[in-house]
Amino acid sequence: MPDYQRDVVDLRSDTVTRPTPEMYEAMMNAPLGDDVLGDDPTVIELEKLAASKTGKEAALFVPSGTMGNQIALATHTRPGDAILVEEDAHILLYEVGAPGVISSVVTWTLPSNKGVMAPETIERRVKKQDLHTPGTTLLCIENTHNRAGGTVVPLANMAAYADIARKAEMKVHLDGARVFNAATALNVAVSEIAQHVDTVNFCLSKGLGSPIGSLLCGSSDFIDAARFWRKRLGGGMRQAGLLAACGIVSLTKMVDRLADDHRRARALASAISELPGVAIDWDTVQTNMVFIKVDAPGAQWVERLRELGVWALAPGANVLRLVFHADIDDAKLERAIEAFKKVGAGV
Repeated sequence: MPDYQRDVVDLRSDTVTRPTPEMYEAMMNAPLGDDVLGDDPTVIELEKLAASKTGKEAALFVPSGTMGNQIALATHTRPGDAILVEEDAHILLYEVGAPGVISSVVTWTLPSNKGVMAPETIERRVKKQDLHTPGTTLLCIENTHNRAGGTVVPLANMAAYADIARKAEMKVHLDGARVFNAATALNVAVSEIAQHVDTVNFCLSKGLGSPIGSLLCGSSDFIDAARFWRKRLGGGMRQAGLLAACGIVSLTKMVDRLADDHRRARALASAISELPGVAIDWDTVQTNMVFIKVDAPGAQWVERLRELGVWALAPGANVLRLVFHADIDDAKLERAIEAFKKVGAGV
């Protein structure tokens, strides 16, 4: 690891992790084929493992979470259908209009309480297709919810969403980029969350520490159809087993340690919560993220922290986002706390 990576406390995102030594070794020793031709044994192994973890029949290895989400939308819907998404969802805000461009769907947004939609709100927005109105054919859920602070959707809500969808003959897709964080927070298997949805997409390249890749999981028939969309969108990769090897390490070695990220997030929030000019909504500190309201411009805090070797993001005018991950140990946690104390004291 270059010196600057050793020295920096990079809390911008959990996407910044470097592969572990075990991942590098797995890449070197991975048996390879051609995944577009369907014969890369390491990709096949990863997809079977992902399907097993989520309780689904099959899985598809894709380059990114955005691609996985958009393949799901395109496979579930037809042009002109309506989909329901939470108003601050990643699918809506951070995938550059892909639902409209790729799937040609109408996107209807719903309010939430810290990323958790009320079932009755969803029920009110479900529409049957008629001569004037597009039918609502897909509900999208984000768990954990990024912009709400890494918050978790309770299992009772997931079950209620599934019940609404069944009655309305609507499908449910879970943008589970960090669903393993949600499962860790709830102390359940990921399959207990995924049982309430038709499809789930999760990222290997966030808290699970892989350099690249996501898995889209669902029924065998769905994944067969999704494979065409992956090819259509340019996501077919050849000797993809090099990357899939890291994913296997992620799913077998990197899940249990997510609890450490959650612990460190709470520890930092606790340590800085009384600093002048800092406010933390404790209801949102549920997983590996800490969102902080600051009285000075967020960009100013980012600049000052960076001078002290701590990297953060300012997603709003007076907001900081800090994300814990596998490359942040207890020593780096303490360095981050000390940097915040210095900035808070005006040093």
